[in-house]
Amino acid sequence: MAKVLIIGAGGVGRVVTHKCAQLPDVFSEIMLASRTKSKCDSIAAELKRPIQTASVDADNVPELVKLLKEFQPEVVINVALPYQDLTIMDACLEAGVHYIDTANYEPRDVAKFEYHWQWAYQEKFKAAGLTALLGCGFDPGVTNVYTAYALKHHFSKIDTLDILDCNAGDHGKAFATNFNPEINLREVTANGRYWENGQWVETKPLEIKRSFDFPDGIGPKNIYCLYHEELESLTKHFDIGRARFWMTFGDAYIKHMEVLVNVGMTRIDPVMHKGVPIIPIEFLKTLLPEPGTLGADTKGKTCIGNWIEGTGKDGQFKRYYVYNIKDHEDCYKETNSQGVSYTTGVPAMIAAKQLLTNTEYRQPGVWNVEQLNPDPFMADLNEYGLPWIETWPTEPLPGE
Repeated sequence: MAKVLIIGAGGVGRVVTHKCAQLPDVFSEIMLASRTKSKCDSIAAELKRPIQTASVDADNVPELVKLLKEFQPEVVINVALPYQDLTIMDACLEAGVHYIDTANYEPRDVAKFEYHWQWAYQEKFKAAGLTALLGCGFDPGVTNVYTAYALKHHFSKIDTLDILDCNAGDHGKAFATNFNPEINLREVTANGRYWENGQWVETKPLEIKRSFDFPDGIGPKNIYCLYHEELESLTKHFDIGRARFWMTFGDAYIKHMEVLVNVGMTRIDPVMHKGVPIIPIEFLKTLLPEPGTLGADTKGKTCIGNWIEGTGKDGQFKRYYVYNIKDHEDCYKETNSQGVSYTTGVPAMIAAKQLLTNTEYRQPGVWNVEQLNPDPFMADLNEYGLPWIETWPTEPLPGE
């Protein structure tokens, strides 16, 4: 039994809090903190057990340290903005607390999704005897665990890895993003890249388009190749010939995004407006629906998984597709959140549970989740709401 501090009261923070509250034998006390305490109080009111709430500025290390020393958690689950990863890691080091997040650090002023800033903390966490588990959402997170599991049980060599992320949900809005609009649009409008033959191949934003027939009645959807952070850690830790990330986007989403890009609304540099500097994408965020409010109206399913081809343990060619299907309405019934928040928040809780109860996951240093034993994590996915399905396709990935 241990105390946990959750930082961030958006859609993912709501799911993490709900799921931690369901396991009192693991998480004896819970605190939810955010810049806006009223958001935390609103989530706390949904739960069947009492939790503490607090206001904290996640950009302010002394303020974070003060809260950590007062509450004295065993672990922090960071589901705030990626800009705040380093300040929260600094505070955990000073206060002697383990650290978990779901997205890698990125600076505010440039759309760079790289792990090197956080990997640089390896010796600091090791010397402090603390563990930092990075990228413990679904993608990154579960997709990393899927890859480690495939290598442990099915493959001796991965030739190609294709991560396929489909949100087939419909929220009824003309345009809305499924997670933080600022982070979502920065990812999608950046140049794409994928790993092949030991180097990165760069593409224009959404330049490569395919169609994939998703399972469980979802059907054919347009998928676009873009860069996603788990490609960096997976190709660092495993020998993979080619690794790509694909995400579905509807035609209406693409059209809205193209217009926003063309008129400059996705810019991340300051512009002057009536004598006041504003950042267009931050202003745009205030106009778009808050992702955490979409749950009640979202219907449909998500499907996220790994398509892997390579040499099996028996020396023969193997083709493998492992994935999860999640229904948005089921997620809302359980946690008052839609499926994208659910599929990100549940793995963060699982990572914290493993860190607190399994010594394999509590190794001093900074780790990506694929570096650890995948089996306990895979078992918990089945246990806590994200069951996975293994298939052995007979045909290649469409377009190959």
